Amino acid sequence: MENCKIIAVANQKGGTGKTTTASNMGNALAHEGKRVLLVDFDPQANLSMSFGIERPDELPISMHNVLSLVMDGEPLPDGMEYVLHGERLDIIPSNINLSLTEINLRDEMGGERTLSDLLEPLRTDYDYIVIDTNPYLGLLTINALAACDSVIIPVSPQLWSATGLTDLMQTIFKVKRKINPRITVDGILLTMCDERTNLFKDAKRLLDDFCGDRVKIFETHIPSTVKVGEANYSSRCIMDYDVKSKAALAYMDFAKEVIAHGNSN
Repeated sequence: MENCKIIAVANQKGGTGKTTTASNMGNALAHEGKRVLLVDFDPQANLSMSFGIERPDELPISMHNVLSLVMDGEPLPDGMEYVLHGERLDIIPSNINLSLTEINLRDEMGGERTLSDLLEPLRTDYDYIVIDTNPYLGLLTINALAACDSVIIPVSPQLWSATGLTDLMQTIFKVKRKINPRITVDGILLTMCDERTNLFKDAKRLLDDFCGDRVKIFETHIPSTVKVGEANYSSRCIMDYDVKSKAALAYMDFAKEVIAHGNSN
């Protein structure tokens, strides 16, 4: 598919709903008839577990193995061996061994493009490739930013920090200047929101002031609800767990906003 878009979901601050957003956005895009590949690029492998992989550390082949072959210049196995196919969407899973990959990337010439080398040939098979990144600005995150077309930044009103967001934006713009000139910031997604509270209203106002006209804030807000945690615990997306829940409806609205934003660009 010629117009495949690679989206990195990134925020170096933990607890912002990054993996939950990657999983549910990917599933909601699939609900809209899009062919979606999830890419777990975090050694914690939470995205893989949300896909139903109970013991990712026991996988015979994972992101670590595939990237090691790319770095060694070895031919990749058939995609069926490292791309796992679900009922609605696919995933390249991860596990703790990805931490070893990050160490090896330090000594790799052009190592920041390793993930890009893996994903570029897969564009023909998908409409969207969604990368879940790890919660710090290291070489794995740089690889994700080098491979993607755009970035979505989940932000929790309870945890948002102007300093942390500034650091992430500076990293994105540095990658844009030096490695990946096509990268853009699609916008900020507010997660775990209780719009009735003064905390949400104050955080939203400060975020509006901080971003100004420079960064889009998505109109959809993901509500704070126990349903999301229950869905994560059962290794299911929120649409499968409770399609009528506020969070499920919000993620489906968000997917439509992502599609419309891409079309407008």
